[in-house]
Amino acid sequence: MARLRATGTRWRRAATGAVVAAVATLVAMAGAVPAHADVVNPRQTWLRNATGGLFLHWGMRTSPGYTSCTAWENAVTSGGWSADYWVREAQKLHTQYIVLATMHSRLGYARPYPSKIPGSCATRRDFLGELIAAAKAKGLKVVYYQTDDPQWHDEGGHEWLDSAAYSTYAGHTVDLTTRPGFGEFSYKLFFEMMSRYPDLAGFWIDNDNAYWEDHNLYQQIHQQRPDMLLTNNNEDTPEMDVVSNEQKTGMTPAYDYPQAVWTAQPRIVEADYKLPSSGAWWYSGSDSSVDYTLTLGRFVMNAGSSIKSLEDEQAMVNGKFPSKQVAFNNFADTYLGAIWESLGGTEGGGFLHGGMPGGFWNDGAHGATTISRSNPNLQYIHVVTRPSGSVLKVRDAGYHVTKVTDLRTGAARTFSQANGVLTINNSSWDSYDTVFKVETTAGRVGVYSGVKASASTGTAANLVDGDYAKYWSNNKTVPATVTLDLGSAKRVEYLGINQHEDSVSYERSSTEQSARIKGYSVAVSTNGSSWTTVKSGTLPSHRGAQFIDLNVASARYVRLTMNGTWATAGNSKNRIGIDELWVAGGYA
Repeated sequence: MARLRATGTRWRRAATGAVVAAVATLVAMAGAVPAHADVVNPRQTWLRNATGGLFLHWGMRTSPGYTSCTAWENAVTSGGWSADYWVREAQKLHTQYIVLATMHSRLGYARPYPSKIPGSCATRRDFLGELIAAAKAKGLKVVYYQTDDPQWHDEGGHEWLDSAAYSTYAGHTVDLTTRPGFGEFSYKLFFEMMSRYPDLAGFWIDNDNAYWEDHNLYQQIHQQRPDMLLTNNNEDTPEMDVVSNEQKTGMTPAYDYPQAVWTAQPRIVEADYKLPSSGAWWYSGSDSSVDYTLTLGRFVMNAGSSIKSLEDEQAMVNGKFPSKQVAFNNFADTYLGAIWESLGGTEGGGFLHGGMPGGFWNDGAHGATTISRSNPNLQYIHVVTRPSGSVLKVRDAGYHVTKVTDLRTGAARTFSQANGVLTINNSSWDSYDTVFKVETTAGRVGVYSGVKASASTGTAANLVDGDYAKYWSNNKTVPATVTLDLGSAKRVEYLGINQHEDSVSYERSSTEQSARIKGYSVAVSTNGSSWTTVKSGTLPSHRGAQFIDLNVASARYVRLTMNGTWATAGNSKNRIGIDELWVAGGYA
């Protein structure tokens, strides 16, 4: 079987069980590492099963700040620094890995281990080794941060990089304050760390350096250490296993999934955000408050998008966190523990793993859905913003619901289904996340199989051939049409559309919007030549599967015409992609 690559392929949305089986098959059949990293690879299994990580910016310039590497190391040790403490706090947050950002351009380019390569601060004590060992003992992973950027080499009036020492080591003159010089220096650090730490899970790389690329660094890492994950910040580099994005603000609601995510599943995507409401990514001496609603909402919505939450907390010199962050960690430990089955071991609903879609619901409600990996007939509805009344309405996506309970209390909730909508009656709402456990019968009800597709452009068969590694693209040609042939005249109740989520998610400016479909029309025919338009309008620029209700008594052919995208400029203008298009003859 061909392995999925980072360029040009994505799984199509399907019933959860089928997608899980496809993942297992792809991973099991993976072979030798090629020149470009695979989108799906066995080394990624632990991260795909994770929900999030703890991001630690901690170095020489951590308040109160030091210019002497020895003085900083002594302060860390005398302050009682403990790797076990970080691991315990990560567990409270219900994260499964730690990213240590000490070799950071704004924190003095310090290396928390006894490196043999001169050029910047390197401690005598092996803080990194201790952290890796402590994490491994508790089943967590450690990923090491590496910057590509020397521009902050003299921040604060101190020179943090030692070009003379490295030049002597290298045997030729190297200026570490330039990108090529710093690239050479840091290039060697990768190999030193791969050799030192067999249990290091990977590298979190802050953008790219041309020296690394020219010397095939990423391919060499995967050849020497095929178990290592590579994460890149802000770039979808083909050799990377993970694309990381800073969780933006400005969308509505504020906690919804990262505004800048432009990479589709099954690519692993990570969202990075600070828990403190203000301040730098590192500890600067303040004890900023933590916005519980925003932080928990982000964690839940990311899980509901199959996105990993990388949560940044500000470790002080001794490794401890400020009191308000400690208080949040203690709260999260209990709060998330009570509903963990709905977050851990799940995938996001409404995308390629099937399930009911999250996003905007009735009466101001908003939230996400998740689906159990181990039981495809078990879904969870996370209501982060409650409706104004006592009723929640969620599109059921064709799933027949048999039972609804409040996950926290176990109390049953009355519900009904009609016209494609699940209605849940509820009078008690949690302050941050009301979770309904929803049990369903197997698969979607009323969806036609054996449907054939044709299109005005692109490979329409990708929509209906059951191959999860392909999607349909209009090649930026609009208007574009896709026609579904049901084989014979049948009732057509609704059309389901799962779009290719590989653009920005919300309007970020007057010209930067999503590549989701905007204007559309649907026509039907019994003979393929005479057509009747039965619906037209505008699809919302919203997350997850969208539905067009048609209520057609009899038709063999259903044609969707797409007139353009929400974006009016840039790469997303008129660029339409659909993972799966399906027709149902009845509601669940």
